[in-house]
Amino acid sequence: MIVDQRTYTIQIGLVRDFLALYAAEGLPVQSEHLGPPLGYYTTEVGEVNEVVHLWQYTDMADRERRRAALEADPRWLAYRRKAGAAGQVLRQRNAILRAVDFKALVPARPA
Repeated sequence: MIVDQRTYTIQIGLVRDFLALYAAEGLPVQSEHLGPPLGYYTTEVGEVNEVVHLWQYTDMADRERRRAALEADPRWLAYRRKAGAAGQVLRQRNAILRAVDFKALVPARPA
């Protein structure tokens, strides 16, 4: 399993507007292709005005297949154009996280 972590820095005072547009037009089509997000958060302490969301995939091939379908959907492209024109996002960071298999790291104990 992998998790795609996406962090957006939003202009001060526009987080609510960003989330409202996404809830109305982005989330429904994105969830149709990617499944529901593993998590969707806003920051309260530290780097504020950030939106962080997590998407779970079986592997990179699964991610590539589902994201390609999303990027080919005209509804998603229309949402992205509208969101881009709103100018709310200042920065985007992405990370692919792999689950740690602790069982593989701990040597078996003799019986």
